[in-house]
Amino acid sequence: MTIAAENAPPAVRPAPPARPRLPHLAAVSAYVLLGVVVMGRFAGRPGERVSAHLPIDHTWFEWLLAHGAHVVAHGGNPLFSTAQNYPLGVNMMANTSVLGVTVPLAPLTMLLGPRATYVIWMILACAGTAATTYWVLQRFVVRSRAAAFAGGALAGFAPGVVHHANGQPNFVSNFLLPLIVAAVFGLGAGRRWLRDGVVLGLLVTWQLFINEELLLATALACGLATILIAVFRPAGARRRAPAFLRGLGVTAVVAGALCAYPIAFQFHGPQSFAGLPLFTHWGEDPVTYLTFSRDTLAGSPLGEAAQGVTEQNSWFGWPLTVVLLVLAVALWRSSVPARVATLVAAVFAVLSLGPVLRFGGEETAHRGPLGLLPEGLPLFDLLMPSRLTYVVIGAAVLLVAVAWDRLRPTRFLVAAALVPLIPTPVPAMPERPAPEFVTSGAWREYVRPGGTLVPVPLPSNWLGRDTLGWSAQARHEFAVPEGYFLGPGPDGVGRMGPATVSRTTQLVIETYRTRTAPALPESHRAAVRADLARWHGEAVVMRAEAFNLPLRSLVSQVYGPPETVRDVWLWKP
Repeated sequence: MTIAAENAPPAVRPAPPARPRLPHLAAVSAYVLLGVVVMGRFAGRPGERVSAHLPIDHTWFEWLLAHGAHVVAHGGNPLFSTAQNYPLGVNMMANTSVLGVTVPLAPLTMLLGPRATYVIWMILACAGTAATTYWVLQRFVVRSRAAAFAGGALAGFAPGVVHHANGQPNFVSNFLLPLIVAAVFGLGAGRRWLRDGVVLGLLVTWQLFINEELLLATALACGLATILIAVFRPAGARRRAPAFLRGLGVTAVVAGALCAYPIAFQFHGPQSFAGLPLFTHWGEDPVTYLTFSRDTLAGSPLGEAAQGVTEQNSWFGWPLTVVLLVLAVALWRSSVPARVATLVAAVFAVLSLGPVLRFGGEETAHRGPLGLLPEGLPLFDLLMPSRLTYVVIGAAVLLVAVAWDRLRPTRFLVAAALVPLIPTPVPAMPERPAPEFVTSGAWREYVRPGGTLVPVPLPSNWLGRDTLGWSAQARHEFAVPEGYFLGPGPDGVGRMGPATVSRTTQLVIETYRTRTAPALPESHRAAVRADLARWHGEAVVMRAEAFNLPLRSLVSQVYGPPETVRDVWLWKP
């Protein structure tokens, strides 16, 4: 989020006198209340609800909470897990491991379980991002608390942020980004460049373990903003340059020392991969800037249907988009921060279009700006271009706050443009508890240390979200084969799930699609038994319910009739 102030030192205004705390508490309370609104359909019964928009991602992040709790409770390498994809495991640094949140929340996860902790996390993530933005704005950028409150509300509850509350909390947990930006533009502002460099290095390290994509976007935006400030205020930039560069050097040393091993593990450790073509083609559709997001007062599923199923990272609606253009023009001459924010927003709005242009929900034949870059460019081959729109959100936050603070006649326009974007509760659907066989610990009688529980269907990108949840509810006390994760394909390029799909999963998918178990020749039965041996499988388990009768018939052809244990069918090979 691009932040700069008007007076010398060029980028940061000196701290104002102490203010009463009550208004700040009221602002934070309002943000928490908005967070509760966003998660309103979950708050009453968090253990019985899952995202209706992205249920598999919701379950994945519950699994990550269980990973954080397991690491705190049992030790081990937090950067790697064999709780999925056993025995090969999962490179957690190459996935959205969110260790910067799941490890601090581990005591809560151990106390309440991953489902309740997930809902609390999402509420606090929205409110926390709004609160840190409010703090930065009222301390360094604006005089009006109301201006800071409006900017904070947009940062924490912009449509693009609330959309990710549908199951992707790593894009909602942005509470460090305003602090990082403020720290960048505070480097060299005083005599404490050593302390400031250390603080920024620690913030960067923490953010690395929350969301690397947004850390990269923030770093690029700060770099561009720094260059623009130097262009607009060359004399001030020359005076500050020595202290700024010393502080930046300290940041590089601190962050480099702390992040070197995790980054090396991500790109060269076990189960690492090169590039992620699944996502790198997806850019932002410029029409969406004029469209209201589904999860807002003015939004509806109709807009989503018109634009296609895509991440709603912009979706400002036409009133705010028009108002932002007006504010950019009105503040251009009088405010260097607004001028910088406008130019940064323009650059990143263009870059977010991606390698192929989309318009009105349709992919065109025209190359986008990132299509000019060489294929496989490091870092950019792991980035979804649409998410660069988060920089535009940050610029919008600054324009709204500065305009509210300085241009009183525009306050009504700003408020009128923000009201339609007030968030509404994100959709939820019923979620079943894990079988009693899992939650009671009865599974321990059938799975020895070093063995795996093989649930049917196995967790994957197609089926098995329910069984992935079993692993989360058991806090990773048993390992499962395959799973829902990013890993290397046969060519070393990133893909969803294991490098090759097992014969077991192929047969399960076929049975699910046809609702009839195929007759298995001996070669197929042998392949299924080989899968189990490779996975060190100790027990094959599925829910004992009528819907699973075709699957029961399939597995029984290999291992014979099952044993009923509590609420599951179990085969002990």
